[in-house]
Amino acid sequence: MLKITLTNEILNYISDIDKNRYKVSSVRLSKTTANKLRKNSKKKSSYASTKIEGNPLSEKQASEVIDRDEHKHFLKPEQEVRNYFLALNYLEEKARKKEAFSKKLILDVQKYVEKGASKEKIGLRGETPPGVLFAVYDSQSGRPDYIPPEYSDVPVLLDELIEYVNTTDDHPLIKAAVVHYQLVTIHPFEDGNGRTARLLSGYILDINGYGFNGIGSLEEYFAYDVEEYYAAIQMGLPPLYYSGRNNPPHPEIWINYFLRMVLLYSNKVCELSESSSSESLQSSLSYLNEKEKALLFFLLKNSKREFTPIELSRKLDVTNKTIINRLAALVKNGFVTPNMSKERIRSYKLSDMTVQNAKELKKLTS
Repeated sequence: MLKITLTNEILNYISDIDKNRYKVSSVRLSKTTANKLRKNSKKKSSYASTKIEGNPLSEKQASEVIDRDEHKHFLKPEQEVRNYFLALNYLEEKARKKEAFSKKLILDVQKYVEKGASKEKIGLRGETPPGVLFAVYDSQSGRPDYIPPEYSDVPVLLDELIEYVNTTDDHPLIKAAVVHYQLVTIHPFEDGNGRTARLLSGYILDINGYGFNGIGSLEEYFAYDVEEYYAAIQMGLPPLYYSGRNNPPHPEIWINYFLRMVLLYSNKVCELSESSSSESLQSSLSYLNEKEKALLFFLLKNSKREFTPIELSRKLDVTNKTIINRLAALVKNGFVTPNMSKERIRSYKLSDMTVQNAKELKKLTS
């Protein structure tokens, strides 16, 4: 298990990432724009993470495969990309429920990653035949790049990791880095270890508030220089797990690399969020007619925290039904939120996005 000492470099990375986290949290996007960005980000992650493992598809091909009818036949590279995208969707749902990190979650994610593979590739690896060394081999030289722990040690090592995640006081960014390293290093499966590690370290970030609203792709930064990525994980240690990988003397090599990638990723998310915010407002407003825009402008200038259609109809001298119809358009495009009482709308209020961008919206609707 990695034992981390917080150096000034590590603390500076965490501080800079936290600043970006605050910036992103202050930007409000319409639902349409946010959903579009999230889907595009998941496509990029699916392409990048499988590319690290040697998947030959281009980014355009990967995107097209994800959008294709699920009932069609897929070649292995296509299935890998789709599997990763499905695993991201699965973890997105689990993150909404704040599901705890567990062995079942690890196994379920690997099952998504290896969907369509033979049964022996799904689940924890077992004993190899006599005289056969289970290892990660160099594709050119044929020599072992990495010799993982014995299969019999894997359950205990996973239990230790799970206990660490659920009990540690380490910063979430450190925790995510540890999960990434430990899953790659424990190598609990015959195949899919790297993809599972990247997915679950991302999950740790998500459930701890460092998912940046699902925008951007951290995997893209790992894939940018694959050799650097693997060198950071290997830390210059011998191939055998028991010769240092189990307790590396300089874990800050990996931690610094991981945090640097998260910082680059979070910088990009800030740019995407801020540029998309302005585009999002104009795009959402384009769906409103002039009278609906006029109502929004009136609300921005005069509304209290809550308002009802009957109040507005009296002030604007139009029918209650007319106001309800105009409010429905504002709700649909994310400018107004209904306050529900049981199954009925009791009143309305301006959405967080509208309040956050009130100044800009007044200019655009005046």
